[in-house]
Amino acid sequence: MGVVERAVSLVNSMSSVQSRPLVGGTPLVCLLAFSLAACGGGNQRALFTPTGPNAQVGLTTGDQAMLLQPGPTVAFGTGGSQSSPVITVNEATQYQMMDGFGASLTDSSAWVIWNDLDSSQQAALMQQLFSPTAGIGLNFLRQPMGATDFAVNGNYSYDDVPAGQTDPQLVDFSIAHDTTYIIPLLQQALAINPAAKVVALPWSPPAWMKVSGTMNGGNVNTVYFPSLSQYFVLYLQAYQQAGVPIYAISVQNEPLNSTSSYPSEYLAASDESGFIANYLGPALNNAGLGTVKILAYEHNWDNTDYPESVLGSSASPYVAGSSFHCYNGDVSAQSAVKAAYPGKDIWFTECSGTVGSNFAGDLVWNSENLLIGATRNWARSISLWNLALDQNSGPTNGGCLNCRGVVTVDTRTSPATITYNVEYYVLGHLAKFVVPGAHRIDSNTFNTDGIEDVAFQNPDGSIVLFALNSGNAPETFSVSWKDAYFNYTLPSQSVATFEWK
Repeated sequence: MGVVERAVSLVNSMSSVQSRPLVGGTPLVCLLAFSLAACGGGNQRALFTPTGPNAQVGLTTGDQAMLLQPGPTVAFGTGGSQSSPVITVNEATQYQMMDGFGASLTDSSAWVIWNDLDSSQQAALMQQLFSPTAGIGLNFLRQPMGATDFAVNGNYSYDDVPAGQTDPQLVDFSIAHDTTYIIPLLQQALAINPAAKVVALPWSPPAWMKVSGTMNGGNVNTVYFPSLSQYFVLYLQAYQQAGVPIYAISVQNEPLNSTSSYPSEYLAASDESGFIANYLGPALNNAGLGTVKILAYEHNWDNTDYPESVLGSSASPYVAGSSFHCYNGDVSAQSAVKAAYPGKDIWFTECSGTVGSNFAGDLVWNSENLLIGATRNWARSISLWNLALDQNSGPTNGGCLNCRGVVTVDTRTSPATITYNVEYYVLGHLAKFVVPGAHRIDSNTFNTDGIEDVAFQNPDGSIVLFALNSGNAPETFSVSWKDAYFNYTLPSQSVATFEWK
């Protein structure tokens, strides 16, 4: 029984007892009702009256006492006193449609899940990751086309030939590498959550298509643009035949990051624009794949010139929008690009946690910059990096040595031990509640070091509100909706998701 109910019950039980006045002449029964009702005078205020609906609550606290666990439901009502600050939710104003929340089944991630877990562990983990009921309902998978800095046996593409040779007709094209463990896991994910969307992109095209002659760094040889466009077509067709349809593609991961350490490539904005306009876009249309979205840029927040250059070029008719990573710059860059090209959409597609960091700090940062920041700045997706890595942050392939997966599989025990990292709970706070096709809706938010929020409406009409308390003390606030409200106290450095119909 809550404070309100206890007070009302106590008031009712004393209704037949004559109240004795206290200091100032206030009857005892009025004090027992606290500030919920005034007894006489000109300052009368009605008791808080629950009028519904009830909001379900999912809570994660920075001290890990609660990890995406249900809290007591809260009821909307009228009367009483609202607590400041007040979050007002208004579904009459809608913004972008949401595609989903997820991560990447990199070669390393898929290998760890497929090879380092027994069959029962693997099945249970896939449910925890992708089931909206038994797990967190991930529904967005960003898949590398070929090797990245997380590949088990070094570099590979889908058309590798001996050094010094070329294959412009793509005679040797094959996705056989992916059929052993990557595609089977993607098939499992789609079977568990058929609403999931898969996007794809290369960290490098085949080495023979590049001036450098290696997948590690260098520039594409534009002579092979016709072959590269068909490389995408064959990949899309092969994956579709394998039961894994591709929702969107990007031309190049992090096109301004060329390194000799792992698969990567420098691709100027003018070359990306020309490739899409003259080769990739027409090739997709000719192959009947014109519904596959093309995302421009795919790099950090610190550069808006690149995506705006592509969106303003002859490639524009083929491009759905641009995609961003978190490693440099500020999330507001997404809104700058959206303002310049309001007809084009925004996706957020990569950010990685690092080992040894603080749970509460990571919970706050990810919630503030990604779940709230990226979506309030027009992102249709939130996708983190590796879905799973081992206890050594690997297997690696020349890149990040301290990246953390959404889950960690520790092979030093038998059977292996699975740890669900802060990223799992971060993603779950929206993926489990906000379904593909939902819209972000209007809600006011406040400054950092306090209460921040973002709200959505699902296709079934249900409302989802995500709230963060980034401060160092508990904070009480009100949620106002359709002339009703509830008060809620959120612990410090903690997050809560509210859902109601």
